[in-house]
Amino acid sequence: FLVHVTNTLTAIDNGPVPETTRLRGTGTQLTVGSFNVENLSAVDTPAKFAALAQQIVNHMKAPDILALMEVQDDNGPVNDSVVDASNTYNTLINAIQTAGGPVYQFRNINPVDDQDGGQPGGNIRTGFLFNAARLSFVDRPGAGSDTANSVVNDGGVPRLQFSPGRIDPANSAFNASRKSLAAEFVFNGHTVFVTTNHFNSKGGDDPLFGRFQPPLRNSEIQRHQQAAIVSNFVQSILAVNPNANVIVLGDMNDYPFSPALGALKGEELVNLIELLPENERYSYVFQGNSQVLDQILVSHNITNTMQPEYDIVHVNAEFDTQVSDHDPSVARFALPSP
Repeated sequence: FLVHVTNTLTAIDNGPVPETTRLRGTGTQLTVGSFNVENLSAVDTPAKFAALAQQIVNHMKAPDILALMEVQDDNGPVNDSVVDASNTYNTLINAIQTAGGPVYQFRNINPVDDQDGGQPGGNIRTGFLFNAARLSFVDRPGAGSDTANSVVNDGGVPRLQFSPGRIDPANSAFNASRKSLAAEFVFNGHTVFVTTNHFNSKGGDDPLFGRFQPPLRNSEIQRHQQAAIVSNFVQSILAVNPNANVIVLGDMNDYPFSPALGALKGEELVNLIELLPENERYSYVFQGNSQVLDQILVSHNITNTMQPEYDIVHVNAEFDTQVSDHDPSVARFALPSP
């Protein structure tokens, strides 16, 4: 019996093998990824950047568009007036190239100092990496930290006023929380609108299996408000063109069946998590509870015409050694030339 237990524990210690997604982009297939990189800053060790790059290149297969959450400013938790994250992004971009990946470019909007929550001084934000050899970023500059993005009806064709641009950043729903960021891309002649999000943290909520049942989830109020704002933004795109290609992704900090995700999904979006078997629907493990926090939602034109595929890449959440506390996810879409 003791020998059996020892062998079993050895097998457990060795752990499962981290997964690798099958969803690599091809000439007519666009891949889009989401990854919370857990307080990444330029002052982190080269080993962390190398490990993240290895997961992005070898396990995520280097998505054409990679939405990032928890990117910190260049000096990380040093609480001063620095908000720029160019060195953080470029260090990750160089590490990805060293790992055999493409030469990414980045876009983001710097936050107002100490206004977006997270680690004090870190100024976390959402942002984009993209492979310019595979698609084009539509740059429409002019947006600042407090500039609200909007949708313009250009002769029956929707376009963003700013790309990138933040979605209603002055709204109280985003107080002490990361602002959602919208951008416009062109892949193989198709315009694709992408919003990257990191909704309000669950900090302060009761544990799911704690003393108080049902648990109080006061943080959900703010997430629900944020989700409604992003949903309204998506609706403004689809009001101009119901067949627009819209992708909403990121760390939603809530479950697919929650009221907040219900408000985000509405009638306009489909949550790609529904494509996975139920036993694969997790991207985060907290207090022993496997759960979905990171999600990719798409408009109906994508689900109806672009054969979406989806995968959560289990490389972090269930492992003792983690590069991030979140698993990344990847979606693939078929976009033949129009």
